[in-house]
Order: sequence, then structure tokens, then C-alpha cells
Amino acid sequence: MEPITILQDKRILLGITGGIACYKVVDLASKLTQAGATVDCVLTESATKFVTSVTFAAVTGRPALTDADLWRSDLHVPHIGLGHDADLIVIAPATANTLAKLAHGLGDNLLAVSVLASKCPLIVAPAMDAGMWGHPATQANVETLRARGATIVGPVEGRMASGLVGPGRMVEPGELLGWIRVVLGQGGSLAGRKIVVTAGGTHEAIDPVRFVGNRSSGKQGFALAQAALDRGAQVMLIAGATALETPVGAARVDVESAQEMCDAVLAACRDADALIMAAAVADFQPDHAADRKIKKTQDTPGLDLHLTRTPDILLAVKRQRETTKMPKVVVGFAAETEDLLKNALAKLESKGLDLIVANDVTREDSGFASDTNRVTLLGSGGGAESLTLMSKARVAEHILDRLIELLSA
Repeated sequence: MEPITILQDKRILLGITGGIACYKVVDLASKLTQAGATVDCVLTESATKFVTSVTFAAVTGRPALTDADLWRSDLHVPHIGLGHDADLIVIAPATANTLAKLAHGLGDNLLAVSVLASKCPLIVAPAMDAGMWGHPATQANVETLRARGATIVGPVEGRMASGLVGPGRMVEPGELLGWIRVVLGQGGSLAGRKIVVTAGGTHEAIDPVRFVGNRSSGKQGFALAQAALDRGAQVMLIAGATALETPVGAARVDVESAQEMCDAVLAACRDADALIMAAAVADFQPDHAADRKIKKTQDTPGLDLHLTRTPDILLAVKRQRETTKMPKVVVGFAAETEDLLKNALAKLESKGLDLIVANDVTREDSGFASDTNRVTLLGSGGGAESLTLMSKARVAEHILDRLIELLSA
């Protein structure tokens, strides 16, 4: 797992309470550590019935503490140190008993008293049987914690250890990691900014089962949305044809055709601070889509398609921007197979862009569907910045850094 910038040098206190979902949290602790965070794990006595402290020590490389450590003579007031040093506290799974303790300010174990001693944000991921989750006392405790600013993540519906099905399962580690990034990103350099990001390709219908499209996976656009979220932005993700999961915290609009994407972009950009147009929009569409599947028979020699141009989204944004003055910054992409810089510069000027990201999609390491990219950033004020081969997540961070500079200017 690649290090995640927003987690670098962050201290996370991970509290584990007694539930079968403890096994999921081992994976979370491992992911956070690999991403660059310093993870201090505290297990309640009940949690140790499901998984040992040795397991968490093994995946974090740090001692995992239990209630017995509250009274160790070689540690100076451990709960104060844990609470004060943490940038974020995450409790997962959080049982009904722990929710009650947190809501009522009890401090009868190392985890609870560490939370009382802290001033950092708190994320709680409840996990319990459906009946316990739905009990009025539990719901009242959850609302109390929300009112104090805690982020409650889940639970989701599913099969519980009891065999019953209902709301009560802990969210998966990947989703919880996304919420951790959202909470840590609050107050970041894009806090209060609305960023619109497009991603994926478009499908232009031939008939109900066939389309004209391209090979875009949407990976770079989704990485850009995540990078904006990490900086505290309000993100509107307009997604074409892609199977990627929505980054936690982003509002997503799914579209299929270039016309649908154009309509969604123009609507979203009316009050947006920036547009990052990373989608690979089809340039052409069949002039007529058949209402029924076009059948192939023995007498059918082939199929002739007459293609017309799709809407030019960036040009439409340019015209709208002349009236509304929004978005303040527009970033475009140029996926080329030849004359990369020449074609990118022409697009930069004709579409009135502030920045364009040019990449040669014929290269195996930086084409569609790859996890890496090699791009050149061209600004409207001149100058070119060529980036070495790196992950699409790192490329997204470079682009967001430039976007922040443009917004500041």
C-alpha cells in the first residue's frame, strides 16, 4: 500500500472494544500503519476475548495497550499521553456498552479515560446486534455523541453473529479509512471550496445494447476527487462509465452520454470554485440511436454508422464562465497519441483553460486503466512542468497543489 500524504506523521489512537468485528480492525490498523500513520492501539478487556494485543502490536510495530497498562509504574499517566498526543481517535468496533460510557463521560477503563483526556476529533464505528442498535438508550447515546461533534460511521445492514439480519454490522475497513481521511482533511487548504471533478469515459448509444466509447477507467479522476477531499474540499464527482467506488465524502452524479455529462457539469459549475475535467468524453456519437437492438442476419454484410460531434463541454463551460465568472479555475486534460505538447497547448488556449494536464496514452505505464501516469502540466501563463512516472494518486496531489496556487492568485 502506498503512503497517503494526509496520514503521514499523524498519531491515531485506535480503540478496540469487545465484538466479533475486532478481526476487521486488525486490517484497518495495518492499512493505517502502511499509509504512514503512527497507530496506538488500546483494547478493552472484552476486546481481548476476541483478539490479542500481540496481533495489533505485530501489524503496527508499536505496543498495544490494555486496561492493565493503566496502572503500570513505568508509564507516566498513560491515558493523558495517549489522549493529548492523538490527532484523531477512532473506536472500532464500538459496542453499545462503550457508546454508553462515552456519552455519559465514564472513565472506568484505559480507552474511556483516554477519550476523556483528549481534545482531538473522534470517529466511532458501532457494531452490535440489530436489537441493541435500535434500542432507544443506544440511539440516545449516539445522538449525544453526534451533538458533541463525534463522527458516527455506520453501522450497515447485514448478517450478525447471532444469525439475525439487520442494521448492526461494522463498516468495512476501506470505508472507515475513507472517513478518517475526511475528518483529518477538515480545515485543509480547500476547506469551504466546491470542486467539480469529472471522471471516466462516456457511452454514446448505437442501440439499447451497443455504444461508441473509449478505454478510460476513471482512475485519475477518482484520484483527483480523493486528493481534493483530503484538502477539505466539497467535492462533486461527475462519473461516466466506471466501476470504481465513490471516495468517501464525495457527492456523485452518474452520467452515460456526453450530453448528460455536459448538462451535469454546467449545472454543477454555476457555484463551483474549480472544475477539473478529467473525464475522457467521446468526441463523436451516432446521429441516430436505434430504439431496438440492431439484428445481425446472414444477409447483413455490415453496419454503416454516421457519426456527429458530441457537445464540447469545456467550450460550453467557457461560454457560461464569461457570464457567471464561475468556476474561478478550470483544469483540462489532453490525452494524446501524437504531438502531445502542441495539441495540449492548442486545447489550453481554445478552451480558455487555466491549466492543462497532457499525457501520452500510447505508453503502457501511463495509458488508460494503468495505476501510474506520466504527465506534463501546462499553465495559461506559460511554462511546462513534466512529472516523472508516479502513481495516479501522486499525480493528483501535484495537480491539486497547482490548483490551490491558482485559486490563491
